[in-house]
Amino acid sequence: MRVVLAEDLFLLRDGLVRLLEAYDFEIAAAVESGPELSRALAELRPDVAVVDVRLPPSFTDEGLQCALAARRATPGLPVLVLSQHVEQLYARELLADGSGGVGYLLKDRVFDADQFVDAVRRVAAGGTAMDPQVISQLLTRRAQDRPLGRLTPREREVIELMAQGRSNAAIAAQLHVTERAVAKHTSNIFGKLGLPPSDDDNRRVLAVLAYLDRGRPADGAVDRG
Repeated sequence: MRVVLAEDLFLLRDGLVRLLEAYDFEIAAAVESGPELSRALAELRPDVAVVDVRLPPSFTDEGLQCALAARRATPGLPVLVLSQHVEQLYARELLADGSGGVGYLLKDRVFDADQFVDAVRRVAAGGTAMDPQVISQLLTRRAQDRPLGRLTPREREVIELMAQGRSNAAIAAQLHVTERAVAKHTSNIFGKLGLPPSDDDNRRVLAVLAYLDRGRPADGAVDRG
């Protein structure tokens, strides 16, 4: 699996290269700036891009915008974005086209090699990998909404895992329940949130996240955790 990696800090970039290579990924390019990232994505067409949000020269959201531009040029290009803080606007921008193959993780997750590599693989396969803290904040900020307020504690656990991109089998294993129980909770959640049921894991995650984010701040505003 070919990876383009963009990270301006040399030690972290080198560490990510070594980590991914240890898990049999091929590093097609490891770059440190927005312009280099744009060229690498256009020329190399990797299986997945792992991108720091903030890159030179602007050190704002250069990495994210380069990745989004590459996805417009190559629809469905898998992109996993890394960020120092929870910034919900970035998650919304990634999910806006509804095509999947996206992820948003805090950099702290990189130190859990298995979790990070699982996220890279899931995104490369066209799924989603959203940081649990992003999901938790969305749920907390929307908890007063009537539909979310009707969810039971167990249903809230299920929706958090579902929104991270977990399958019913993975949710069942983590919560120590049967897949049948998870399917029942999922059906209840869709009913309470007014969402159409779907067996497509990626579509159901995008639908749930879209619902949870209806109360977003005005365009241009950024929520920081």
